[in-house]
Amino acid sequence: MSDTRSKDGGPMTAPAPSPTDPPLLSVRDLTVVRRDLPTARIVDSVGFELRRGEALGLAGESGCGKTTTALALLGLLPDGLVRTAGEMHLDSGRGPRPLHTLSPRGMRAVRWRRVSMVFQGAMNALDPVMRVGEQIGEAVRLHRPALDRTAVTARVRELFEQVRLDPLRIRSYPHEFSGGQRQRLMIALALACEPDLVIGDEPTTALDVITQRRILELLDELRRELDLSVLLITHDLSVLAETCDRIAVMYAGRVVETGTVDQVYGAPEHPYTQRLLASFPTVGGPRELPPPIPGSPPDPAAPEPGCAFAPRCDRAEDRCRASAPPAAGDPGGADRTVRCHLLLWPVTNPETSR
Repeated sequence: MSDTRSKDGGPMTAPAPSPTDPPLLSVRDLTVVRRDLPTARIVDSVGFELRRGEALGLAGESGCGKTTTALALLGLLPDGLVRTAGEMHLDSGRGPRPLHTLSPRGMRAVRWRRVSMVFQGAMNALDPVMRVGEQIGEAVRLHRPALDRTAVTARVRELFEQVRLDPLRIRSYPHEFSGGQRQRLMIALALACEPDLVIGDEPTTALDVITQRRILELLDELRRELDLSVLLITHDLSVLAETCDRIAVMYAGRVVETGTVDQVYGAPEHPYTQRLLASFPTVGGPRELPPPIPGSPPDPAAPEPGCAFAPRCDRAEDRCRASAPPAAGDPGGADRTVRCHLLLWPVTNPETSR
């Protein structure tokens, strides 16, 4: 990835987030279930923290609960799902603000102003019969009603320049842009109200590899330029390696491993993470497809005792099938946790780990 440049042409780096600073976002024991079947946990006791200026990757197979976690943060869960437990705090600069206690009106004030989202399908998220400048301007007017039309138009033009699009095209319609350009429009929409946190839900899906790289480079450049925090959701671990500081791996609704990019890639501890990484081909490696992970993810409507990955794990023991492993922390690594009975690390929180 090319170096990000400052206005004078020199390398530009964002200040590294300090572990002593309060997290921008803190999630504890977030649980989302099916409304018609409360025993079906789509998100099961998920917890993580995200610091200011940091990029956290949320990885895992399709259906593991990544997008549902993001929708729960924004209060946008579909009617068939409901949050039954968990706390979500967003730092307002004057202390943590509990998102889980906000009314729908209170959440509307947070969405796009403090936390925004780049959705997976740009063509589905953009109104096909509305000019793109009007759509982005609508978000600006909603949260900044004091701005007049001239100021809103100026802000939209500024956003086009930020995402490397020609400001003269603000009167174009979505179908007049390429797939990569539409994804840039979604990023501009997410940045419209200068949020603290941007959530990217599979932002490079269905794009060719060259366009994917350009979108990821743009996200990384904007994060550093604007001091954004980013929560990047994807099933592609190679995407997270280039853009994130830390990674949380999800399986069957739970976070099973967390750590820095170097830790997770260099020394994956959970068998699922190991198999997930091994399923991607290596440049210069054998010219054959890697072996897939056997079996399928479990059905949340029919939960079984034990580790959810045990039926697909070639290292599973009797205890793995009998009880769910607690979260264990590596004594030598901050923010490094793994849920696996085969580890010898100490349990991080015996009271809440199940």
